[in-house]
Amino acid sequence: MRGKSWKAPFAVVAAAFLALLPSQTAQAEDGYDLWLRYAPLEGAALERLQAFNPVVHFDSATPDSETTDIAIAELERGLASMLARPLADDGQGKIALHCADPALPADGSFRLAGAADAVTLLAGSDLGCLYGTYALLRELAQGADPRSLNIASAPAMPLRMLNHWDNPDGHVERGYAGRSIFDWWHLPQRMDERMIDYARANASIGINAVAVNNVNARAFMLEARYIEKLARLADAWRPYGIRVFLSARFSAPRDIGGLPTADPLDPAVRAWWKAKADEIYAAIPDFGGFLVKANSEGQPGPQDYGRTHADGANMLAEALGERGTVIWRAFVYSEFDETDRHAQAYAEFVPLDGQFAENVIVQVKNGAIDFQPREPFHPMFGAMPHTRLMLEAQITKEYLGFASHLAFLAPMWEEVLRADTGHGATVAEVTSPVGMAGVANTGSDRNWSGSDFDQANWYAFGRLAWDPTLSSETIAREWAAQTFSRAPAFLDSVVPMMLGSREAVVNYMTPLGLAHLMGTGHHYGPAPWVCDLERPEWNPCYYHRADANGIGFDRTESGTNALAQYAPAIAAQWADPASTDPIWLLWFHRVSWDHPMPSGRSLWAELVHRYDSGVAAVDAMADSWANLAPFVDARRHRAVTENLAIQANEARWWRDASLAYWQSVNGRELPAGTPAPAHTLDYYRSLTFPEAPGN
Repeated sequence: MRGKSWKAPFAVVAAAFLALLPSQTAQAEDGYDLWLRYAPLEGAALERLQAFNPVVHFDSATPDSETTDIAIAELERGLASMLARPLADDGQGKIALHCADPALPADGSFRLAGAADAVTLLAGSDLGCLYGTYALLRELAQGADPRSLNIASAPAMPLRMLNHWDNPDGHVERGYAGRSIFDWWHLPQRMDERMIDYARANASIGINAVAVNNVNARAFMLEARYIEKLARLADAWRPYGIRVFLSARFSAPRDIGGLPTADPLDPAVRAWWKAKADEIYAAIPDFGGFLVKANSEGQPGPQDYGRTHADGANMLAEALGERGTVIWRAFVYSEFDETDRHAQAYAEFVPLDGQFAENVIVQVKNGAIDFQPREPFHPMFGAMPHTRLMLEAQITKEYLGFASHLAFLAPMWEEVLRADTGHGATVAEVTSPVGMAGVANTGSDRNWSGSDFDQANWYAFGRLAWDPTLSSETIAREWAAQTFSRAPAFLDSVVPMMLGSREAVVNYMTPLGLAHLMGTGHHYGPAPWVCDLERPEWNPCYYHRADANGIGFDRTESGTNALAQYAPAIAAQWADPASTDPIWLLWFHRVSWDHPMPSGRSLWAELVHRYDSGVAAVDAMADSWANLAPFVDARRHRAVTENLAIQANEARWWRDASLAYWQSVNGRELPAGTPAPAHTLDYYRSLTFPEAPGN
């Protein structure tokens, strides 16, 4: 298929063109196409692309590969859809692909340069051409003039990874978009075409690695029958630049290997893992490696044998050798450790700095507790200069209203990525040499993520992992224009709505630095009254510590002193409650209900104000969305409207239940003019949800 120009097979172009016929108009959209809709252009943008009259060319040095074939077919598909017609054979505007440019690295970097009669895509590899193709289509889909393009792009992070918490039986832990997308039962003989659509979506935002199973791993997924299944996925995803990783259960040598122990220093255990790695690489030569959760929340690990995290990680790293990577999660806390949960991971890992093998990555959550609506950055960032650290974020919204609450998470990730660690670097600068992982929010629901706006978090994760300097506003505008409408009136309304949505959730759930107030187990709804669970760190009362005298967790020198784990310059910012930013106040300090706030209100009045602000913000989002009906197909507009109604009801539930509980503790009246909770505290405490999803 190599020559001066390349024409997509008729079926590809015809499919793109037929998608534009009246029977497939906007009202039929269901969200499956994500941000890759390539909606027909209009007005000046259409006139520019029509005048350019594109046709795809490539040079003779472009490697003949499945990846370049995918890139070219994607160009044909996207251009035909935006033009609302198949491409002309005699097009004059050359889109010229040069996919073996020796001046560019083979890491996916690319350059796009527009001219009067050509757009040149330069890359150092076929994968760079694929990424450049998606970047070109992204720009055109937003109405850019192809002749004025001037983009040079390189991935900031080498590993841009999705972690699936999917179980082999199809259940997804903390999943809110249906069942798992992985049909392990029928693999390898049958693979759902959805796996290709998933890979295409990931490649379009630069994601290059996927851990396919839950970190609470099943040992049998290391058996030969599952390696065969994993190989089928790896073969399908390889042309899209995606390497597969597997979550490995640390006790597998004992569970499925017939050994009496899983001690990482036992020679037989080390030999078992080496043989297992060899077996996997024989089937999947580019296997990425193992993701491991060990000695956390009851999972087995090296500490079961008196060994360290470094001992366990290095044993697996030795088995993989130069072929792959061990990603060892730093999310650890123990029921036998009575110290502040905020401080436990730092205490376990920082003393091991410099002891991990070169092919080990320690994966650190954005905050030290557990994906809360707002957390200060994890103190481990910057504190382990001789260890490769990777940022772990959660795309699925376990603590932010599941899939039914609109919460755009780019501002949260931007907040942590740009945080100054006090060690001479931001979190982004610490992690960029290694990578970023996101707990996936994809599922079997037709729209992939359970709600249309939750697609934006998948998109934002990929874009920030590629370029952490991107602003949340830029990402929101890109996504909204491609997903819904590029009309300026639409974007000028929906982008501010998205940017403020996460702050709204923080305010009606966990204002002023409160944390972990959610229901037990399923984490659905408010439950600040839960104080009697067996493990203290599972109780909301452990985190808020409210009584008649005050509220908040003292992590200063007078309390647990977890604040001392931060660099001195950073700790100094949070050491005094009078100068601490209110958003962190109750995370680091216990203060009285009368504590004066910068607003001039008391702590109690400010807390009530924040709850009310969160509720009002949700109402404002619903009003804004109602006015955007002319820009969005009826089906998706209705779906978002219904979710916003759910969110409005649940925001009030959070506000009312929380205030009713705080009043039961502090005995105070609500500020004048403040509506009372709709029900009694006993009513809110009586609510149970054994069927809540994702548990």
